[in-house]
Order: sequence, then structure tokens, then C-alpha cells
Amino acid sequence: MSETTADTLLDGRVRLRQPLRGFRAGLDAVLLAAFVPARAGERVLEAGCGSGAAFLCLAARVPGLRIVAVERERAMAALARDNAAANGADAVVTEGDVGDLALAHQLGPVEHVFANPPYWPGGTPPPGAVRRAATHESGAGLQAWAIFLAAALRDRGTISLVLPAARFDVGIAALRQAGCGSVTLLPVAPRAGQPAKRVLIRARKRGRAPACLLPPFVLHEADGAFTDAAEHVLRRADALA
Repeated sequence: MSETTADTLLDGRVRLRQPLRGFRAGLDAVLLAAFVPARAGERVLEAGCGSGAAFLCLAARVPGLRIVAVERERAMAALARDNAAANGADAVVTEGDVGDLALAHQLGPVEHVFANPPYWPGGTPPPGAVRRAATHESGAGLQAWAIFLAAALRDRGTISLVLPAARFDVGIAALRQAGCGSVTLLPVAPRAGQPAKRVLIRARKRGRAPACLLPPFVLHEADGAFTDAAEHVLRRADALA
């Protein structure tokens, strides 16, 4: 592993060591963790966990979770294990790929699955192999991620994704094709009245309830400060929606 930095999330509740260069966790990981409706004692799975930021934020909010995580990059998986130990999280991190459905079945069934998957099918990728793998589809597209996550999920369990707003339609289609319905969509807007830049999508395996579009979650006031709602989620480890 190249040089790393020691960082914190959730106002110090999570200690995170992550690469100095390349893909670094931040806002998306915290929002995703806040969106997962897990309860103490349940099993959850994160695919593409990176350094472990999202599952550690979830563990900080919901004590007593049993966490399994999958990460393709060996160095990042090792970093996630170290971060889990440093934070006292009950987490097992496995090296693997979302194309391996046998692995999904082996790790499941779990009550909740979640991911911040690679989301762009084209365009100019960023420098660095790890960052490219985290942001650009280089083999496994959103459909493959949804199928892997659904394969590890028990019936009526939830699947949660964070995506750029421009990809929400592709994300919902992938979830439906993987057998997940009862879709809930939460737009995340930089400021009130501005278009959403990212979305959080949640669905249930074999869910049949009507889709639900939630009011936008607004991150910043006009002066750039976090809104009260954002403060509660990003610094006080409150749940979203």
C-alpha cells in the first residue's frame, strides 16, 4: 500500500486510514451508511468497501451489527481490515469480485446490502488504478453489482446504492432487473432549489410496493454552512429518511 493518511468521519466517531492519493472516502460513504435501515444484531454486506469508510460509519450508528464486506483490491481489503480492528467493528473483509455469484451466495443471506459502485460507463477515467476502479465501469456494470448484492440478500431485505443523479435511471433499472422493487429515491442537493448532484436509492428484494420519491436532502445553506439536517447526519451519526 502506498502512503496513507489518518482521517476521521462522523466528528471523530470513525477513525479511517486511507490512501493519500487515489480514491478517498468522504461524503458519499457517510450518506450511504446513514441510508441503510439496519438494526442491532442484523447482518449486513458491503460490496466494494474500499478502506471501509461506509461500513464503519454504519457500525458507529448501529451497535451490534455483524458486517461482511467484499473488496477486489488486495491492498484496500487489508486497509479495511486494519480500520475495522482500529474501530472495534465486527467485520469480516473478503477479497473478491462482484462477478463471483458463488461468493455472494456464500456470504449471504444478510438483511441489508449496500454499495457505492463504479458508475460511469465511459469518458476519461481519473489517474490511478484504484480510483479508476472505484469510479469507472471496467467490466462489471451496475447490473452486475445489483445482481451480486441481490444474490446475498434475504427476501424482503434492503439494497442501498449511492450514485450520481445522472445515473439514477440506470440504477433503478438494474435493481428491478435483479428482482428488487419497492424503490425509494432520495435526491441529495447541494443547496435548496438546486438540482440534485447525487441520489440514494433503496429497494427491497421481491418488494412490490409503489415507488417512493422523497423530498430532496439539502446539504448546504446559502452561505455554504451545512444545514441542520446535514449536521445531524454527517457529524452526529443520525439516520437518513
